[in-house]
Amino acid sequence: MRFRLLRRRLTISAPRMAVRSAMPWPVRWAIVALVFGFCAAIGLWAFEFGRDIAGLENGSQSELLQLREKVKSLQIEMDAAHEQRNQAQSIANTAGVLVAAEKASSERLAAQVKQLDDDNRRLRDDLGFFEKLIPTGSADAVAIRGMQAEALENGKIRWQVLVIQSKKNAPELVGKLEISFTGVLAGKPWSSPASGTSVALKVQQYGRLEGVFDVPAQVSIKGMTAKVVEGSVARATQTIKM
Repeated sequence: MRFRLLRRRLTISAPRMAVRSAMPWPVRWAIVALVFGFCAAIGLWAFEFGRDIAGLENGSQSELLQLREKVKSLQIEMDAAHEQRNQAQSIANTAGVLVAAEKASSERLAAQVKQLDDDNRRLRDDLGFFEKLIPTGSADAVAIRGMQAEALENGKIRWQVLVIQSKKNAPELVGKLEISFTGVLAGKPWSSPASGTSVALKVQQYGRLEGVFDVPAQVSIKGMTAKVVEGSVARATQTIKM
């Protein structure tokens, strides 16, 4: 129903109609063309006006050249910076090598200093040992001096004995040095075998002998005895407590 009413209103059967003269099609196209041309002219004018305001044309060539020159200068500066970086890296590598060499030299010097300290300590011990070579005025031709014993960590005892002939132009002494130890085992007295440790002895003026004694298990050493024997005669004997 509504569709019929709408159709009657829009067609010639409508209650009211207006008759107007139709405009020719060429004229209509000409008006449309003029409108489009006018719009294009306004757009072109706006574009040119905006470009002038932005300054895209004025001095653009010179600015482009300046930018190129700046790019070249920045590239040169970057190459120079890379070269400086490479030189700094080379210097750093050289410095690292020098530091490593210095460290190795320092460690070598430290080892030498430690060796010198050990040698100095050993020389002081030897000096204290040989100071006992001074004759004591004893009438005995053979004497035992500088008798020492040192307990080691592995259950052994390191001993040293100095045998001297205080008599000038004394004949060479050929014999043996017998070392024996006394101690305690399970609360009872203990002593090493009679023969003990025997070392060949051949002394003109003085002779220094040393050795290591293996302490039996559970034995506590209390004393050490050194005896110089020539043939079957004991020429000198000395005992120390430990």
